[in-house]
Amino acid sequence: MKNLFTILLLGSALTLLTAATTRAQEPGTVIRASVPFDFIVRGRTLPAGKYEISRISDEPVGLLIRNLGDKRDKAVFETEPIYIRTTTRKDELVFHRYGDSYFLSEIVTAGEDRGEELAPSHAERKLRSEVARNQITEPETVTLALNER
Repeated sequence: MKNLFTILLLGSALTLLTAATTRAQEPGTVIRASVPFDFIVRGRTLPAGKYEISRISDEPVGLLIRNLGDKRDKAVFETEPIYIRTTTRKDELVFHRYGDSYFLSEIVTAGEDRGEELAPSHAERKLRSEVARNQITEPETVTLALNER
């Protein structure tokens, strides 16, 4: 009986934890953005343009970004939930900039205390180590504020 109670308690805690991490990109939620520069997502360079970001399944980590002007320009990527210090009134895309190279880093949904963070790609890690080795300043963080909610 004690083991059954422990299993039920752990199952309930896991359910609550899963529900809490899915808030940042709810099913059916779509973020639209006009990105004025070429950028890299998971090793793929996407051209400047109008994009849509949506979940690819019920799992909160899998997202799809696609160019609304050219359906071939798309990328599927995974994220990790992160806590945001202050909630925003607008959706935001956060990029790391190294010279002319922009890497999508975070997606923040308006009104939420959490965001989604992309793991740095191999190319970004390589640039980051070159920056550190050459004692150049840190990468610039570029934030695009999107639509108000």
